[in-house]
Formats: sequence, C-alpha cells, structure tokens
Amino acid sequence: MNTPAEPLGLSNCDQEPIHIPGRIQSHGVLLAFGADGRLSHRSTNAADMLGAAAPALGQPLGQTCFAADPAMQGLVQECLAGEADGSQPVAIEVALAGAAFELIGHRQGVLLLLELERLGDEAALLADDAFKGHKALVRLKRQRTVDDLLAVAVQEVRALTGFDRVMAYRFRHDDSGDVVTEARDPALEPFAGRRYPASDIPAQARRLYLLNTLRTIVEVGSQAVPIEALEEGGAPLDLSHSVLRAVSPVHIEYLTNMGVAASMSISIVVQGRLWGMLACHHMRPHHVPYRVRSACDVLAHVLAADVQTALARASAARVAAAADARAHAIETLLHAEEGAQALAGQAEALTGMLQAHGLVLAERGRVLAATGVAPEVARELLPFLAAQTPLHSGLWHCDNLDGMPPALREALGPWCGLLALRFSDATDGWLVLLRKEEVETIAWGGRPDKVYRHGPLGPRLTPRGSFEVWKETVRGRCVPWSETDLEIARPLLSELARASAARSADLDRARSHLLALLSAGVDGAAPEPVDPQPAGSRMQRLVAQVLDAARVRGGTGLDLALAPVDLAQLLQAVVDELQSAQPAQRFVREWPRSLALDGHAARLRQLLVCLVGNAARHGAADEAVVVQLRREGEAAVLEVSNVAPEIVAPVLAALFDPFQPGAAGLQASGDGLGLGLYIARQIARAHGGELEYAYAEPYVVFTLRLPA
Repeated sequence: MNTPAEPLGLSNCDQEPIHIPGRIQSHGVLLAFGADGRLSHRSTNAADMLGAAAPALGQPLGQTCFAADPAMQGLVQECLAGEADGSQPVAIEVALAGAAFELIGHRQGVLLLLELERLGDEAALLADDAFKGHKALVRLKRQRTVDDLLAVAVQEVRALTGFDRVMAYRFRHDDSGDVVTEARDPALEPFAGRRYPASDIPAQARRLYLLNTLRTIVEVGSQAVPIEALEEGGAPLDLSHSVLRAVSPVHIEYLTNMGVAASMSISIVVQGRLWGMLACHHMRPHHVPYRVRSACDVLAHVLAADVQTALARASAARVAAAADARAHAIETLLHAEEGAQALAGQAEALTGMLQAHGLVLAERGRVLAATGVAPEVARELLPFLAAQTPLHSGLWHCDNLDGMPPALREALGPWCGLLALRFSDATDGWLVLLRKEEVETIAWGGRPDKVYRHGPLGPRLTPRGSFEVWKETVRGRCVPWSETDLEIARPLLSELARASAARSADLDRARSHLLALLSAGVDGAAPEPVDPQPAGSRMQRLVAQVLDAARVRGGTGLDLALAPVDLAQLLQAVVDELQSAQPAQRFVREWPRSLALDGHAARLRQLLVCLVGNAARHGAADEAVVVQLRREGEAAVLEVSNVAPEIVAPVLAALFDPFQPGAAGLQASGDGLGLGLYIARQIARAHGGELEYAYAEPYVVFTLRLPA
C-alpha cells in the first residue's frame, strides 16, 4: 500500500496519487496476475467474499477457477489478447461461493486485473430491462441542441440506474462547471443552474476521467479494503482503469458533507477534452451492475458525438448570422455621411455578434461611441491599444488585465476582456469590444441559506464553501474570446478596413476633381463629374458638393425654387435620423410643433444635416447637442450648440470659406471635403438668410436666421 507522507487536505489534493491508492471499495474483490501467470496482488477481503475459490498469492492462474471454468477462461483469454492500456474491459456474470458476481477483466501493462463485484437483488432488477438502453439511444439521436441532448441524457441515465439525482455538467474554459440540467427525486434540493469551481475536480482526477470514462462509488461510508502484494516494497498497483479503485478521502468528505451515500460519474469527452459529465447521486448505498453502467457509458459516447455535431452546427449558425450583421454594418459605413461614427448605430448588433457587453468606437483620436464604459475611460484605453505592437493583422485580444498600467486597470473596473480591431491606420480607427469580469454573472454553487455539514478538512469541502474560494480567485478575468469569436472578428476587421479605405479613396477622387475644377477657372457651366457609380451614394454626395462649390465660385450661385416648407417638421426628421444612427448621442430638442416658411426642402435638409451632424461629430462624446428653433418677429432662428473648445482664429478665418488665401480647411477636414459649412452658408443666403458662428463657454454655437 502506498501511504501519503502527510494527511491529505486542500493544500495537497492536486498531488494526491489517486490512481495508486493501494485500496479498493468494499463491495468487490481485486486480483492481479503478473507476466509469469502467478497472483501478484489481491484485496484482503478475497477469502471472505470468495471462500475456497479465492486464489492465494503466488498461485498460478492455470490452477484457479478462472482457468477451469470455460466462460471465465474465455474472458481471461480475451483480456490477454486485448490492449495493454486497460481501455477495453470485458465483463461476464459468474457464480462463486454461492453468490452472483460480475467479473470484469482488463490488461494493465503486463498485469491481468480481474475484479469481481457482488450482485444483490436490487442490482439484478436494474439489469432486467435491456430495452431501456436502446430506447435511450433512440431518444438521444432525435435531439438537435446541446441543452436538449443533456436534458434527455439525465432522464435516461436516471431511468437506467435508479439514482436519486442525475446532473449534467458542462465545463467552461477555466474547467469550472455549470449544472445545466438534472433529473431528480422531487424531495431533493435542486442543483440545476449552479456553478462549481475547477478545484472541485483536481487535475489528476480529470486525467482519470479521460482514461476511465465511468466511475462508481457504491457506498461512500464504507471502509476501503487494502491490497496485499506477493512482493513487499514493489511498485504500487496502478488502478487507473480499475472499477473498484478506492476513493480519495477529500472526495469522500465532499460527498459526505453533501449527504451523498453513493455516486457515479460518466465523462463526456469531446475532441479529446473533458467537455462535461453526467454526475449521479444517491442518498443511500447503491450498486449499479457493470452491464448497466456500460450501457450508460455507451450512451455518453453517443452523447459526446451528438454534442460535437450540435456545437459545430451552432457555431456555423452564429457565423452565418454574424455575416448578415457585418454586411449591414459595412453598408452603413460605406454610405453614411458621418463615416465611422455611423457604426455607433450598429453597436447592439456588433456586441451581439461577438457576445460582448460593451463597445468603444474611435477615429482620429476621438471617441465616437462608448457603450457600457465612460468616454474618458475609453480615451485612456486608446494609447494602450496603440502600444500593443505588433498587432496580429490589426487584431488584439485579452481576457484579463495583466500587464496593463495600474491606473488603466482601475479605470476599467469590471471590464477585463478586450477584442480590439484597428480598421484604419490612416485615420487611427478602432473598434473595441469589451467583456466584463466573469464572476459577476454566476450563480451560487450552494444554496446560501442551506447549512452543509463540515468534516475534518473544513467548510471548503461543501458546495458553498468551494464556490466562495473560487469567487475570490477568479477576479480580473472574463470568458476568453473563442475560436468562433475570432472567426467572426477577422472578416469584420478585413471588411471594415476595406470600407474605410474605400471612403478615403472616394474623398481623394472628389478633392482631385474639385481642385481640377477650381484650377480650370470654372464658371456657371461646370463640366461633367466623375462617374459616381462605383462608390455609391456617398460618392454622389461628394461630387454634388464639388459641383455646388464650383458653381458658387464661378458666380452662378445656388438657383433655388422656393415653396412652403415646415422647418420644425423638417428639423424633427433630421434629428430623429441622426439619433437612430447614433443611439448613444443625446439631443436636447426645443422647437415648436410647426414653423412655416418659403424654402427649398432638400437644400434646407442638407443645411440642417450639416449643422446638427457637425455638432454631434465634434462635440464632447458624453455631452448633449442642444437644438433650439424659435420664431423671432419675422425670422425663424435655429441655434445648434455643442460642448467643445473655442475654434481657434486661423481655423475660424476659413470656417465658411476654405478657398480664401492660406486656408487649410480643404486639406485638413478628415472624412469630408471641408465644404459643408461653406455650402450651408450659401444655402442660407440663397434663402435670404445668414449662418453665423459664436462661442458661449462651454458651447460652440451656430445660428441660422431665415425669413419666415
């Protein structure tokens, strides 16, 4: 027997050699025959349970009942011919010493291990209906989703085994587990929806759950039976594949604290990883025959294959849905007047497609949108992201705050998962998806008002106690970005980059055309514009601005046909449209129900979009745009105000005329031609009105006056 050097506890349970405990559970007998065919190990209860049929240490296999009985001899030969890793056990039912046993054999290296489990009356009843196993598989194959598969699996395993409770665990990225569903006796406390830390299943136990996918504990409170060896001091017997292997004292205490008297676990292995588990509890000692357990194991293998198929199907559906959302976002970016800021209207779709909780959108060093996080925090985040070089093709992600400056970590608070897409180097464009710290969204692993028993190893070995320890250690991490997340993010980044480059190309073409018109000394007859079709509606608007500017510079002006227009209703429509495109932007609206005047509706709408859109783009991200319309005598007066620094003198001098000598506005206007306010003033004057700028700290104010 291999005795631990110190008492087992939480500090060393990960190092506990549970595959070589030197003991077995008391409901069976273990016999091991060496390469020479002699009995090398046996449990000390062999004589009590098998009587005269029990072989003595050193006795040759050929002189035992296992060689004399044809059925048992066939099992032995099948085991010896099988693989040496013990992964394919063989079982039959036998009668020894006047009792019924299940004989289970497997190879373990050069050893032949034979284990006998005594069958009682209750065990025989469970094995009566072999049709149940087939029915369970048929029901399982009809399910399409992972949740439905697990729900059917727990019901069928409970029907096959008779356990009081059967739970389906699904493990997460950090090996913590959720009880997704359960089938239970109505008198038991419900566990569905709870979560347990990874430490509840130590690493070496996970290894055994992969090697030996079914584990049963018939009687938690029974005394383990030692194994005696022919050669003292030899290597301990490896029981990794044993069905009788004794149970770790730590696990015994955990089950005892929960009031569990018998248990069984069946691994769900997906792509070589312990994806989940079917965990069975009984409030009294409970023995399930090996052949019934084997049926459950087969069911779990089918379940794992179906889960893998369902996960692949769900991932494909998510990628397809994301493609639709991505196409809509790109269409918006390509054609919206406000450029990248228009993506703010897609915030909900973008966070949804990447299963994020918040979003930051920034361009040219300015935060255009921030959902779930304060704009000032978003501004602090941008320099950090810019320093993360080299980005992997413009993409960077993390699931914790390790390595971030302390001030930024504190500012981000619960936001610890970042998926950053740098979609434009030219405009310093960023789309950042945010995830919150995972601990905020979990359920208790034990009912807060329930009192669980504590054993010698302390309150940690209870559902609530283990959860509290885990809660302390999981801080500062979020659910990692999955391969499906990255599969969605990569084409999103690529198409955002292409759309941003296309906008820049449109702008360059329009600027070149404008400069060509101006240098040619255009008069009232402007030449034909460049073909706008390849670039769509945004290019058409840019070309229209070029032609408007050329006509004004040529002396023709804007020839408008006036008709009755309701300026208040027109303003309402413009602000509603901008609000829809930028949900995070706040607008203060002050205008009458109606204000009629003679005007050109399309040109007035162009003017209003320019004024209100500029205020939204250039104002402080966390401040409202104030829009006020009123009648003053015979005039309609519109004031659009936003919180922003005062416009400096050199820029102010060219604000309404970028063509005057020394003006830099035409080349430094970012996502536009710098003609918006120039044309807006010309529209105002074509209506007999005026457009002016003023600064009333902290507001930049543009005032439009039109005859009413």
